[in-house]
Amino acid sequence: MPFFIKTEKFTDNTKKLSNEERKLFLLMHKNWVESLIQSGELIISGYLTNEQRIPGGGGLLIIEAKNYLAAKHIILNDPMIINKLVKWELHEWIPVFKNFKLNF
Repeated sequence: MPFFIKTEKFTDNTKKLSNEERKLFLLMHKNWVESLIQSGELIISGYLTNEQRIPGGGGLLIIEAKNYLAAKHIILNDPMIINKLVKWELHEWIPVFKNFKLNF
């Protein structure tokens, strides 16, 4: 099955939330990812940092799905997207070279 990559960045409104409010939404997001894993979806999710390992570069999610619409259907249930807290893009990833096995 093909791989799809969702990239995301906080919206300006998200950046205005208090740390506690933001943590609550991030916890909802993490619980959503956990529920996907528990249901058998093949997924990797995490956030990006700069060279000092300070977050703020956005998020990245890789998921295996049968097609673009199936991947989009899954990610539209992300609480961060539902609550309009991130600007996001979804792309199919077509690996050309690899020297390791992806074991989700």
